[in-house]
Amino acid sequence: MRASRRVWVVALVCLSNFCVSSFAAAQQSDQVIAERVLGPQWKQLSRRAGMIFAGTVLATVTPTVTTGTGATDRLVPGTTPAVQLSFRVDKAIAGVEQGQVLTIHEWAGAWSMHRPMTRGQHILIFLYPPSRLGLTSPVGGSLGQVALDLSGNNVSKDMQELDAQRPAAAIGFRNASSPRPRATVDNGRVSVVQLERAIRSAREE
Repeated sequence: MRASRRVWVVALVCLSNFCVSSFAAAQQSDQVIAERVLGPQWKQLSRRAGMIFAGTVLATVTPTVTTGTGATDRLVPGTTPAVQLSFRVDKAIAGVEQGQVLTIHEWAGAWSMHRPMTRGQHILIFLYPPSRLGLTSPVGGSLGQVALDLSGNNVSKDMQELDAQRPAAAIGFRNASSPRPRATVDNGRVSVVQLERAIRSAREE
């Protein structure tokens, strides 16, 4: 009986070590993918964002003139020219809820510094926490925008081409004067789930 118990103990220890090793390998793989898709500052990008989600652009209205009340969906007529965007949150990662229809307002000057968003587009987006005026924008300009495919579940393989077409954006990160071109996804699909795991890991560190 004792020998049998020892065998079970050894088996459980090996299984446990295998699971831990597999988890560590998967986590490392997610981080490698995140760096390849989001750039070398992907952890900083993840931590600076107040809202992160994969969603669908429902509408864009530009320009509007607003003053802030401190909430992204409660702006009233005033003095700050802003673009209004509405999203459906398809996968909530931070600061939002699954299925939520989120309306944000972005200062018109910031809107011109990143890739335009159009109705029906699927996107993984990193947004700053709303300012005192209730305004927000993608973290690091276009670095905070990741184009997704038509399913909304995977990174678009055309993302590098889209980045090459846009003007340089203001990053707002130290020691970074312009966004680095993102690598083409060449080893199969990169899913939103893989990036989500890496993002959540970075925010918990």
